[in-house]
This record gives sequence, C-alpha cells and structure tokens, in this order.
Amino acid sequence: MNTVGTDGNLAQGFKPRHVTMLSIAGIIGAGLFVGSGHAIAAAGPATIVSYFVAGTLVVLVMRMLGEMAVAHPDTGSFSTYADQAIGRWAGYTIGWLYWWFWVLVIPIEALAAGHVLNAWFPQVDSWIFALASVLLLACTNLFSVAKYGEFEFWFAILKVTAILGFIGLGFAALMGWLPEHEVSGLSTLMAEHGGFAPNGWSAVIGAFITVMFSFIGTEAVTIAASESSDPSRNIAKATRSVIWRISTFYILSIFVIISVVPWNDPQLAVVGSYQRALEIMNVPNAAFMVDLVVLVAVTSCMNSSIYIASRMMFSLARRGDAPSMFKHTSKAGVPRAAVFGSTLIGASIAILNYFAPKGVFEFLLASSGAIALLVYLVIAISQLRMRRRLERESTQLKFRMWLFPWLTWGVIVFIGCALAVMMFTEAHRAEVSATLSLAILISFLGIVTTRGHSRKVVARSLG
Repeated sequence: MNTVGTDGNLAQGFKPRHVTMLSIAGIIGAGLFVGSGHAIAAAGPATIVSYFVAGTLVVLVMRMLGEMAVAHPDTGSFSTYADQAIGRWAGYTIGWLYWWFWVLVIPIEALAAGHVLNAWFPQVDSWIFALASVLLLACTNLFSVAKYGEFEFWFAILKVTAILGFIGLGFAALMGWLPEHEVSGLSTLMAEHGGFAPNGWSAVIGAFITVMFSFIGTEAVTIAASESSDPSRNIAKATRSVIWRISTFYILSIFVIISVVPWNDPQLAVVGSYQRALEIMNVPNAAFMVDLVVLVAVTSCMNSSIYIASRMMFSLARRGDAPSMFKHTSKAGVPRAAVFGSTLIGASIAILNYFAPKGVFEFLLASSGAIALLVYLVIAISQLRMRRRLERESTQLKFRMWLFPWLTWGVIVFIGCALAVMMFTEAHRAEVSATLSLAILISFLGIVTTRGHSRKVVARSLG
C-alpha cells in the first residue's frame, strides 16, 4: 500500500479497517449524546419519527453519492460531481459551503470538550482547553494519513462500544432485568405524558431539522476512501452498511431514550439524553461516564472535522477554486497548508465565542443551519444528471441508485419542501435565510471566478 505521496497528490494510507470504522462512527459527536435531548424535549417520543425520516433520507442520498463515487472516486466527492454535472459554479458553491460547515464544527466540538475538561479541572478556563484541543488535533492531521486513520480507528471503537453498551442496558431495563430501576416501560412512549406527539407534528418537523445536524458527515467516507488503496470497493462497502449503522446507532438508541426518559423531564435538555437515561436506570457515576464518552466523541469528531475541511479545501485548490498554496502536499501526502488554514479559522471562531459579542457566534452558527439539506440536494441533482454519462462510460454500473429516477426525484422534492417549511417556520427561518444568503454570495463569487478562469484560458489559447 502506498503511504507516501508526492507534491500535489494525497497518499493512499488508509487501511480497509480505517475506512470501515470511519464510516461506522467517525462523525458521531456531541449531537447524538447531548443534542438529541433538545430534540426529544421539543417533539416528545415522536422524535423517533424525525430520526427515521432523516435516516431514510441519508440512506437514499448515500446510495446516490455511492453510485457516482464508486465510478469516479475523488477527494472532492460531491463537490467535484456537482462541478461536472451542474456547472463549475455549483461545485465551487457547495464545496465552500461544506468546508464552512466543518470549519464551524471544529469550535463547536472544541467548546464541548472545553466544557467537559473545565468541569474536571475548574482552575483552568474552558476556552484554554478548547483552544489546546484544536491545536493538538491539528498536529495529528499533519502527520501521515495512516496515523490519523489509526487514531480515529480506536476512537470509533470506543464510541461504538459505548453506544452498544447503552442500548444493551436500556433493553435490560425495559425487560425488567435491572435491579432498583425506575423505568416505567413502553407506556412512556405512548400513553403517559401527553401521548406520542404531545406538541403536535409541527414540532416533529422542527426536530427533523435538529436531527439533520447529527447525520451530516455520513457522506464524508467518500472523501476518506479516496485515500485508500481500493477506493471504489471501500466506498461501496461503506455505502451498503449505512442502513444498519443508522438503525443501530441512532434509531435504536433514541428508542431506548424515549422509552426510558419522559419527554417532559426537566433534566433532559439540561444534562443530555444519554446521561438522564442512565440516571433513571440508576447506573452509578452516570455523569462521569457520559462526560468521558462525550469527550471521546467530540475529540474524534473535531479531528474528523479538521480532516474533512482540509481535504475539501485541497480539492477546491486543485480545481483552481481556492488559493493555489492549498493544493500542495508534504512528502507524506498530507495537504498541510489546507490543514493549517482550516484549523486557524476554526480556532479563531472558538476564541471569538468568548471574546466577541454573543450574537456574532450565533450568527455564524445560523449560517450553517441548512447546509446539510443543500449538500444532499446537490448530490441528488448531480446524480440525476450524471447517470446517463456514467452509463455511457460503463455498460454495467457496479453500484446503482434504487428505482432511478423516481427515488432521486422524490429526494429532490422532499428537500425542497423541507427548506420551504423551514423558511416559513419562525424557529428555523433565520437559519435558512442565513444559509441561503451565504450560498448566494458564494455562488456569485463562483460565477465571477469561473468567468475569470475562462478568460485566462482563452487568453492563453490566443497568445
């Protein structure tokens, strides 16, 4: 296996087990362990419907992305495919939006890590822990991709073990096998506390938007697999496994939580869904256990965020859509300038959270609120337009989208409706408006950049 790159080329240092574990749990962060409590507190037990719908959407999108990525593996993934299928401006726009999303995830996860460490060591300010964690993880991304893969492999195993252990405990409690627990059983799901959807189905739609934030990143395995020795095979394998991954780690664990914890429990959104469930099951040291798992999860997710952001910036630079300095790699095949650039922005935003007015950080977060849906929309449109081209190149595609083009069109219509509902929902209007405004601005820059490149190409040909 080639683990050494040359300038301008990424190394193929990921082993199959690295790609497998990255696809299973590489992007599971605080959104599942802590953020799910906010969704449940808002929508009640019917939150599981939001997770099911969001999970189904992700499965379909991954199938579409898998079709393109298996045929043409590329570190730019859907950004490159949008470039080819829709237009250069589209690849430019969605690439920078996606980079921006993951750059914002860096401070979010860093702040979560800082909060946990500050609770353990209150004599040190949380922002110092947050900044130190960003800088430390940036260093892990500066070495060979094989070392990053090994780091993430073990952190993913810890996250998977924690989730499976939690699910096992939850089912044991529901079956009455745990001594001295207060679980009331499945009645928590339906009859008690206002029923299945106590706040109406509009709250379930709102929870869907929150849930989508937890799912984004599943598509990043197509970025990572391009740095493995057999990208097409690894992408196909990871894409096929997405159904059981979502069913197990998200839907099953949320089912346990809503069956154990009443949705209107005042502590649910305060301490987080996992911790509250363990407390109700009378598990000793629940707070410490969850804090430890959250610290592992946010550290892993932060590390993945730096990796994903740097690879997208590298891909944009390779296509001439980012400064050329970011397209160079080290002897180990690592785009160090892209790692430095992405980390610097992420660390700056983390510091901004403490020293700038609160509204600035909230506005930055709002600008990424609907990026997940825009990314999935672009993937669907790209696959719709690329299918004929892929069929011309290969008489038999190795990996195909189900029921094409009907399911593809269904995803496009569904995402369009979801964005429209968000626009007319007061709680999410600011997120959609900020994200769409940012997308329009980047699209304008992309069109200007594209025209500039075209003029240069014409000038060279005439000269």
